[in-house]
Amino acid sequence: MMQQFYPQVQHNYRFELNKDLHFSAAHYIPHEEAGKCRVMHGHTYHINVTIGGNTLDELGFLIDFKQLKNLIHDKYDHSVLNDHPEFKEHFPTTERLAEQIGQSIQTVLQTRANQPVCLQVIVRETPTSYVIYRPQQEGVL
Repeated sequence: MMQQFYPQVQHNYRFELNKDLHFSAAHYIPHEEAGKCRVMHGHTYHINVTIGGNTLDELGFLIDFKQLKNLIHDKYDHSVLNDHPEFKEHFPTTERLAEQIGQSIQTVLQTRANQPVCLQVIVRETPTSYVIYRPQQEGVL
C-alpha cells in the first residue's frame, strides 16, 4: 500500500492512533439518478481510521491495531454491501460506509475501560475519490 497523507482532525487528546486497511466489496445504488452506479460493481476500498484518547489500556494501547482491522475487514471484505443490515434503509454510498465504519468502531471503543474515541474515518473508493466522516462532537454544531 502506498503511503498516504490524510487531512488531520483537530483534537486535544494525548494519543492519536491511525490505522490504514483495505478490503474489496461490491455495491450498487438502486436509484434512477445513480447512473452507472445502479449496476452492481466493486471497489477495493482503502480506509484510514483515527482514534484519540488520553489513557492507554493495561498493554499500553488505545486499542490493538488488529482488533480494528478485524472489526472492519472481517465484516465487509468480499461481500455485497447492499446485503448488510445497516444498509437496508440507506443505499451503501461511500459516505454511508464511512459513517457505518465510524459507528461500529465507536460502539467497540465505548466498551473499553480507557474510553478512546473514533475521531475520523476516511474511505477511499477510487484513487481519486474519498470521503471523510467525523462524528459530531457533543456541543458542536
